[in-house]
Amino acid sequence: MSPQQLRIIEEDQDLIICCKPAGIPVQSPRMGQPDMESLLKNYRTLRGERPEIYVVHRLDQPVEGVMVFAKNQKAAAGLTRQFRERTVDKIYHAVVEGTPCPPKGRLTDYLLRDGRTNTSRVVSRDTPGARQASLTYRVLEQADGRQQEDGSGQEQSLVEIHLETGRHHQIRVQMAHSGHPLVGDKKYNPHCGEGYLPVRLRSVQLAFRHPATGLKKEYKYPNEP
Repeated sequence: MSPQQLRIIEEDQDLIICCKPAGIPVQSPRMGQPDMESLLKNYRTLRGERPEIYVVHRLDQPVEGVMVFAKNQKAAAGLTRQFRERTVDKIYHAVVEGTPCPPKGRLTDYLLRDGRTNTSRVVSRDTPGARQASLTYRVLEQADGRQQEDGSGQEQSLVEIHLETGRHHQIRVQMAHSGHPLVGDKKYNPHCGEGYLPVRLRSVQLAFRHPATGLKKEYKYPNEP
């Protein structure tokens, strides 16, 4: 992927809102591997601008969707504070196995991250290092109305998810724990077949206050309703 191929939704002197493709990490320590931070720095360089890019939040490498990056330290601080205080509205669409019941609800679990395996799991509340994770969901399309996309033989549903917290692999872990793992998620879905299939999870909307103007801004993934 080249900087010219970036999908920019909106840009001003403080922010770049763009679409991260599935398979591209936000940041990568590997030399020569493209990541969103380096692609955006190169994008700014090609435009004759200072190549400053500040990462204020993340999406997992196999996940696609809307992200915001700051162009300067002041904007980065304002956005980071909003993410830390959980005032940023984050909406995702996920294709999951089966149909969650009830079709609308809230999941609250405690997650423990394992840095050695780069995974998280649901644990009891009193487990040392456990962190609370909460989300709400609603079914947009039921399983019997969706075609199987991965050859697993499992029925699939389209679910809208509102993140209340931002834990490591949170949506993927909580949905799997509830009995409805994401299609294509090789880490948490035991029904995934051989070969590559993108994790069917997309960040479809971000809403926050612009760090310079204070105005509430809302950004949607292109072509999403």
